[in-house]
Amino acid sequence: MTLDQKDKRMISLERAQELKERIEDYLIKQESIPTGFKNEEYIQENKKRIMKILNATDEQWDDWTWQIANRITDIHTLSKILNLSEEEKSQIELVGKKYRWAVSPYYASLMDPDDPYCPIRKQAIPSIKELAEGGEEDPMNEELTSPVEGMTRRYPDRLIIKVTNQCAMYCRHCQRRRCIGQQDLALPKDDLAKCIQYVKEHKEIRDVLITGGDALLLSDERLYWILSELSEIPHVEIVRLGSRTPVTMPQRITDDLCELLSKFPPIYLNTHFNHPLEVTEQSKKAADKLCRAGVVLGNQAVLLRGINDDIHIMKKLNHELLKIRVKPYYIFHPKAVVGTGHFSVKIQKGMEIMEYLRGYTSGLAVPTYIVNAPKGKGKTPILPNYIVSWGENSVKLRTWEGEIIDYPN
Repeated sequence: MTLDQKDKRMISLERAQELKERIEDYLIKQESIPTGFKNEEYIQENKKRIMKILNATDEQWDDWTWQIANRITDIHTLSKILNLSEEEKSQIELVGKKYRWAVSPYYASLMDPDDPYCPIRKQAIPSIKELAEGGEEDPMNEELTSPVEGMTRRYPDRLIIKVTNQCAMYCRHCQRRRCIGQQDLALPKDDLAKCIQYVKEHKEIRDVLITGGDALLLSDERLYWILSELSEIPHVEIVRLGSRTPVTMPQRITDDLCELLSKFPPIYLNTHFNHPLEVTEQSKKAADKLCRAGVVLGNQAVLLRGINDDIHIMKKLNHELLKIRVKPYYIFHPKAVVGTGHFSVKIQKGMEIMEYLRGYTSGLAVPTYIVNAPKGKGKTPILPNYIVSWGENSVKLRTWEGEIIDYPN
């Protein structure tokens, strides 16, 4: 029977209603998910309060070197910014004897001073749970995949140069907390030169990732030298930067830095937003500057218990990122790093999130879920299985809605 236009429209309307009902839970839930944009007025109030505590001017606040020089690193200053119990103070001091911590004034302005479960606080402020046993210092065997000091090579055509151990804020889930130590150390120029020489001598290397620590904690002058050296190597096609400064200290994204980066295309910068609260007006300005400089932006979130292990929060994060032109690239399953076990989640949780993203939002908002194989065996994508069975002439597929269909092979 041939359907007339009226019947086709009725079927279309019924289908549209069905699709709307499929995301009704998210439409309701998203209203209660806090974001940096929603919290802008609150962030500005916190900023003014912290500036008063630190005796800072607006000009100083906007200067990334001031932000670094005034990172909060002691319990006395922290307790003026956050309302901490005596037990919390003693626990932070105890953990700090083993694991270094520091928070930029900007990142502190995103925190709820009264809520110990604030997802921003939990990423930055030491927890007594960090002293629990378990985990490894170097679960990815970086120490055994380092042909040159400061370098990690795990793949055929690309490698990592770790240029500093310094960060604007030391994440409590950091995969390289063994490298943080108690003082900021940049890789000496002689060692950097050896890394660059290694790249020159290995023509199979087409992709170099500059990271740390945080790549953008180097001076503009040192960054310029590294990028100019790499740009002279014919077989290096792209350079990537690993930096969390758009999240933790967007003041680092200066006009001078962007002008510098614009001279060495193509530059890809992967950053590290973990919660919608981190996507703020300030991080948007930083992303805008980088985009205008021709830098391609991606995000590598880490799935963390109590922070973003929720289908709605992760979806909202990815939507907020796309609004500031940052492509959700990876969701990393948390690594078994010593002192980070309280952030661990089951792989099933990551799979649940991926199932809820595919089909329920645009493909741009669907990153790849990655497990880092132990002992440095590399990134392994973990994806929901949409192939049910293979046949000679057809394949049984499961659609995003769970329907089983036959597709010609």
